[in-house]
Amino acid sequence: MGQAEGKGKAMPVNDMEIPLPDFTDPPVIEVALSVQFDALSALRTPQLGLLWQEFRKEFPATEEHPPLEPVIERFGVRPTQEGAVRVEMLRRPPTPRCWFLNKDGTELIQIQQDRFVRNWRKVGDKSTYPRYEDHVRPTFQRDLKRFQAFLQREQLGDLKPNQCEVTYVNHIPAGQGWQEHGDLGEVITVFQRSFSDSFLDIPEDARLRLRFLIPDEDQAGKPIGRLHIEIRSGFRSNDKHPLFIMTLTARGAPCGDGIDGVLGFLDLGRKWIVRGFVSITTRKMHKLWGGKK
Repeated sequence: MGQAEGKGKAMPVNDMEIPLPDFTDPPVIEVALSVQFDALSALRTPQLGLLWQEFRKEFPATEEHPPLEPVIERFGVRPTQEGAVRVEMLRRPPTPRCWFLNKDGTELIQIQQDRFVRNWRKVGDKSTYPRYEDHVRPTFQRDLKRFQAFLQREQLGDLKPNQCEVTYVNHIPAGQGWQEHGDLGEVITVFQRSFSDSFLDIPEDARLRLRFLIPDEDQAGKPIGRLHIEIRSGFRSNDKHPLFIMTLTARGAPCGDGIDGVLGFLDLGRKWIVRGFVSITTRKMHKLWGGKK
């Protein structure tokens, strides 16, 4: 339906200290914490195989995928056009992005030459979101330190973070506050289904993309990152049941040096995601998700 960017007012310090909104039954189906760093050219496929031995007991399965493209949030310049074709001449095949997966597939680690990602994802009806403070953040911190120690021991280079990223993916199925994809206004606060005349009726589906600047709390509002929100219509893979897929990603520079700086932005980005999620969704949906004040 459209794309827009907001300036993103800095949240007052007292607002940041207020406990975040919480839900007893949130629609989240995946969470990913990621750090991007200067590429480690010495981290090739054999080294990734050796690294797997560090994680094999907890993550016994592996997969290989194409590497993710580097992403940097830039300010004061026009955003690059998405979908542009990039041609690059390579002397050798790129080192793959390796997945290390736990037994039931609910948790995985992704590693490539310039990225470390740790995911939780919902698998089946019994999986429940394990919460950021209790599990998602501590396990990311623990495993990133294990990866850093491996790099030092094998003399593969220093970990030099340049971007951090938090992503929450939510599935909001039909029958819970809305019935058809034209009912997006029942779910989010920024979509209006009214038109200037009677020519257009209910839309068949909808897609909305928004961006908001995240100011640095220590730099008088200077941008440190962005909150990206995307809502699109879709269908559940197992039974084709209609749903809305809402993805919120906070991405930006580390808030300091080393792993502490990485965690600093991840904490900030997660706050923006939670508060952004509450702002963009309707109070009716908050009640259905068991919103707690």
